[in-house]
Amino acid sequence: MAVFLFSRLLYAIAVIFGVSVAVFFLIRIGGDPSALFLPPEASAQEIERFRHLMGFDRPLLTQYFDFLGRAVRGDFGMSLRYDQPAMRLVLDRVPATLQLSSMALLISLVVSIPLAIMAATWRGSAIDRASLLISLIGQSFPAFWLAIMLILLFSETFRMLPPSGRGTWQHLIMPAIVLATYSTAIITRLLRSSMIEVLQSDYIRTARGKGVSEKRIVLKHALRNAAIPTLTVIGLQVGALLGGAVITEEVFAYPGIGRLAIQAISNRDFTVVQAFVLVMATAIVSINLLVDLSYGLLDPRLRKNK
Repeated sequence: MAVFLFSRLLYAIAVIFGVSVAVFFLIRIGGDPSALFLPPEASAQEIERFRHLMGFDRPLLTQYFDFLGRAVRGDFGMSLRYDQPAMRLVLDRVPATLQLSSMALLISLVVSIPLAIMAATWRGSAIDRASLLISLIGQSFPAFWLAIMLILLFSETFRMLPPSGRGTWQHLIMPAIVLATYSTAIITRLLRSSMIEVLQSDYIRTARGKGVSEKRIVLKHALRNAAIPTLTVIGLQVGALLGGAVITEEVFAYPGIGRLAIQAISNRDFTVVQAFVLVMATAIVSINLLVDLSYGLLDPRLRKNK
């Protein structure tokens, strides 16, 4: 287990390092970044002074290792738009995005897990067909379109929910539903398929032959084994929820890190963009690491092999 943990930690560090290389060089792939920040009428002396001030006149590799050394300490430089530390701006928005993503994940799990269990248990029933329909619809609707439709329906027509902002639980409902829709469809579809496969296994038939109750078979034996592939997807969906919050937060004017990233890109505030990408990459890698470690809790055989 210790060897497995060490290897996964090395893998996580390598991924974050690769992301840092990508985000640094992609911003500079279009040429001198000075052109992004100075007006077209800037003189050659002003451009040169700005390049020296920002360190853009140094070799590219020197710039990268300087960026990496400061990033390890959490220093991504000052935001060119807000004149504040870029990392502080990102971290100040993290609680809002975590609140929204957590609500979306809760909605997704509360809907998808019971629905998938009932669909697999009563295969071919109306509940099973409804689960397939929900999965199809949830994977088909674009997030921005669904967000606009919810605003038109519940904010403009019925005036039940606020269309934008953050502050009360009402502000979370529509953005959380939009974020949860796709994840609900994916988890329902996969868990249903896994449950159907497990329920047809020999040991399930043996348990039924021994007189074990159907409820115990479904919830203890079948669900536990079907949860292993589903857990991987849930971990990936947590990352997708954080990434999908970029569009959702912009549509609902929700003050999270997704909206901050869109504003930073629009304002050409590359220090904030770099901080955002590294924070997101670290969060997603950490979630995937926790998912890998949780496999041993569900299946003792995996724990022994590791």
